[in-house]
Amino acid sequence: MRGFEEAVARVGRLPRDNLNEYGFDPFGFSPDFVARIAPLAHVVYRRYFRAAAYGIEKVPTGRVILVANHSGQIPIDGMIIACAMMLDAEPPRMVRSMVEKFVPALPFVSYFMSRTGQVVGTPDNCVRLLERDETILAFPEGVAGISKTFSKRYQLQEFGHGFMRLALQTRSPIVPVAVIGGEEQAPSLYNSRAIARLFAAPSFPITPTLLPLPVKYRLYFGEPMRFKGDAEAEDRQIEPKVRSVRSTLQALVHRGLRERRHVFW
Repeated sequence: MRGFEEAVARVGRLPRDNLNEYGFDPFGFSPDFVARIAPLAHVVYRRYFRAAAYGIEKVPTGRVILVANHSGQIPIDGMIIACAMMLDAEPPRMVRSMVEKFVPALPFVSYFMSRTGQVVGTPDNCVRLLERDETILAFPEGVAGISKTFSKRYQLQEFGHGFMRLALQTRSPIVPVAVIGGEEQAPSLYNSRAIARLFAAPSFPITPTLLPLPVKYRLYFGEPMRFKGDAEAEDRQIEPKVRSVRSTLQALVHRGLRERRHVFW
């Protein structure tokens, strides 16, 4: 119970200066809702996945963009990073993940996402949050990252440029985060686009597991990366900066794979 109480107490330390009279921020985030699910998050993070965060102290105070590799077929990787920033970072911080535009159309999921602080990843939403010195989580691989088959595990797909333009516009540092373990939690054998169309989803991975396997998650936080330049520049000028982040993140992923002893411990 001590761990549960600590999790709730850490949520209680989050800033509340941007909430309305009902306890919500402009995006629907509710610290009280997060406090209610904090014990469950603690169990999933500490006991089921036995997650470990390395270098989390490198995340600077104030506005920051966390850039991570996407994996696992279901977005548990984002939840694990959010739990790390809430349960292991000092002070605790709420991560605002940039979710795909189809998410608000999903019943129940959209409610949960908004109450836990996640936002549709439009430039306007992200700029507003960064100008409030929030912590943004971006997966520049997008759907291509989460729908990879097992044969392509831990191979970063092409990055979009949106996160870099945000960093330049808001003068936000970028911290690469390598997620190790997610690729094995629900190995994808095949991505069925036909079934995906039935559910109006961008992908539908076929996996032999009904529930995520209890892999051990490892997070590796890199050094902050700071860039200068015009956020409205042409893609050919933005691309070298994006490649720099991608190569740094891929190196972190390789380090994590070298250092782990086993998928499950």
